[in-house]
Amino acid sequence: MAAVSPARSLPSPSRLPLAFARRRVLLVGDLVADHYIYGQTDRVSREAPVLIVRYESAEVKLGGGANVAANVRALSGQVTAVGALGADEMGAALRKLFADTGIRLHAVSGRGIETETKTRILAGGVSTTRQQMLRLDRGQRAALPPRLRKALAKQVEEAARDADAVVVSDYGAGVLGEEVREVLRRLAADGLPVCVDSRYALSSFVGLTVCKPNEPELEALAGRPVRTEADLLEAGQAALRKLGCRALLVTRGRHGMTLFDAEGGVDHIPVHGAKAAVDVTGAGDTVIATFSLALAAGASFGEAARLANVAGALVVQKPGTATVSRDELLEELRSTR
Repeated sequence: MAAVSPARSLPSPSRLPLAFARRRVLLVGDLVADHYIYGQTDRVSREAPVLIVRYESAEVKLGGGANVAANVRALSGQVTAVGALGADEMGAALRKLFADTGIRLHAVSGRGIETETKTRILAGGVSTTRQQMLRLDRGQRAALPPRLRKALAKQVEEAARDADAVVVSDYGAGVLGEEVREVLRRLAADGLPVCVDSRYALSSFVGLTVCKPNEPELEALAGRPVRTEADLLEAGQAALRKLGCRALLVTRGRHGMTLFDAEGGVDHIPVHGAKAAVDVTGAGDTVIATFSLALAAGASFGEAARLANVAGALVVQKPGTATVSRDELLEELRSTR
């Protein structure tokens, strides 16, 4: 297991992505099938006030924690994903995508386990851009059975033995129980960088290396609104103490990011570039993937945050669930020096 290396051993931040290919990241979390259905619409149904969509095509992409893993791989990192998949059509589709992408997969499965799936229907007229009309979610409605939770924790412990960093991606699908959280705390205590992005239960991830809430998640954690810079500073510092982490990276949309560290440091990072976002789907996945891979490569928290900020700005220029490649990140860094 590798601890965060001193910053003085690094290449310059603009060349740091060149070291990504030698780093190994363990992704632990909710593996989601992002299922897209595309069609054409030109009339309203007689049965109800809804548009009729004529089916054209469909595709499945790696979503949720699987998208974090895909981003690590696109950045040239080596990645292993640990989570749960059902013995169903979407589970089979994700397994194939993992194999095609070069991601090692350790997935538990069992009777009654359904692959977490988000089906989006996008349609438009003959000469118009497709718009998302509906999203249908399906998957686990409860925590995994105790037997599978223990098996998952064991897989995490074994897979972490040759990892340089761990990313935890919690979308609330019931995979990350106390058994896994206990293993993660031990790994962080031993010096392995463990970075967590949790949509609904960040307060349960105490004692890890880095936590990455967005502003609404920070507000939920603080129990009060964050409207001013003073509110942000107070909430961020309180969250850092409450979570017992070494750093807190707050993503703030068009306001960029703010990085808090356990020594009392606060670093406001303005949003990168001037282009308006095209689609923010999965942007947080790209941010936590880049941040964690940078830590695995020896970056400081500040250097990792700045790289993640650039990667996040690039991915929101792409429609749907997307990734940023190492070459794209390097080219952007070179062009803005």
